[in-house]
Amino acid sequence: MTMFKQKKAIIFDLDGTLVDSMHVWEKVDIDFLEKRGHSVPADLFSNLPQGDGLLSIAKYFKARFSLPDDVDSILDEWNSMLLDFYSQVTLINGAYELLGKLKNSHKILGMGTSNSEVLAQAVLLNNKIRDYFSSVVTGCKLERGKPFPDIYLTVAKELGVRPEECVVIEDTTHGVEAAKNAGMSVIAIYNDFSKSDVPLLKQKADRFVHDYNELDSLLF
Repeated sequence: MTMFKQKKAIIFDLDGTLVDSMHVWEKVDIDFLEKRGHSVPADLFSNLPQGDGLLSIAKYFKARFSLPDDVDSILDEWNSMLLDFYSQVTLINGAYELLGKLKNSHKILGMGTSNSEVLAQAVLLNNKIRDYFSSVVTGCKLERGKPFPDIYLTVAKELGVRPEECVVIEDTTHGVEAAKNAGMSVIAIYNDFSKSDVPLLKQKADRFVHDYNELDSLLF
C-alpha cells in the first residue's frame, strides 16, 4: 500500500486541477483593465506579492493601477464576468469518476482554492458534486493565499484531520508549496497551462501524474 492510499483525506485544488479554467482569467485581466483605460503590462503577475489568493490579487490590482474601486467591488465584478463560464464548465476528463470512487470508498474530501466562493460553488453545483466535499475553503476568505499554508490548514481543520493525514492534488508550484508548507503530502497533476513548470513540480511534489488514470492508481 502506497503512502497515499493510507491518507484519510484527499484535498483538491480547483482551477487547473479539477477544471481547465486558467485561460479565462487572462481574458478577464484584459477586459477588466481595458475597461479602465489600462493595457495589461508584461510584468503584471511577476510583481504580485507572494500569496495568490483572490483577495490579495484584488488588493494588488487596486494598488498597482490606482483604481477607485474598492476591493469588494473588484471581486464582485470578477465574479460577474466569470459566473457564466464556471456555471457551465465540466470537470477534467476522469475527475468525476475518481471523485465518485473516493466518495464511495468513504474518503474525506476537501477543496482548497484561490478562487472565490461564488465561482467554486458554481462548478460544484453544475457538476453535481457539492455534497462530495465536506469542506470548501476559498481565496476570497483568507488574507494569505498559496504558497502560504493557510488555505490547506483551514481545510484540514474543517475536516477534523491532521495535516499529515491529508494528500493534496495540485497543478501549480505555488499550490504544491502551500501543501508542503502545511505539512501535507502532495501529488502534482499535469495541466497545459503550467506545463513549463513540470520539472519543478516533479521536484517539489511527492509524485507527479499526467492524468486522472495515473492518479487513480496512486489513490487505490
